[in-house]
Amino acid sequence: MPEITESLTIPDGEIEISAIRSQGAGGQNVNKVSTAIHLRFDINASSLPERYKERLLSLTDHRITKEGILNIKSQESRSQEENKEAALERLRELIKSVMATQKKRKATKPTRNSQKRRLDSKTKHGNIKQMRGRVDKGEG
Repeated sequence: MPEITESLTIPDGEIEISAIRSQGAGGQNVNKVSTAIHLRFDINASSLPERYKERLLSLTDHRITKEGILNIKSQESRSQEENKEAALERLRELIKSVMATQKKRKATKPTRNSQKRRLDSKTKHGNIKQMRGRVDKGEG
């Protein structure tokens, strides 16, 4: 039973883990042994609280299908057990990322001095640009 936080765990029945053959170089081992792990997690059918489900489904993550199934593939290690742990850790991290609520931003006013500095720099810049203009020829 993977533990996300002290108060939140996911039952083993909600996570489907299958061993598949790894891709890429690796000699004969890669052709014989299924060390890569494919983890499937159905967000809609899970026992997660509704607010976490909504946040997970609203993520723009390529691993989440339109049907709400999260697919994680792990094949970094040559050990099936290490790949399984890595896949579960990625699942934990993803769920933890949606658990954190962001603070509301409080609107603040710029200080009077900063407003004055900004307006002074605008006036100075305008004067510089005005000086670049055409010079009138005086009568002579």
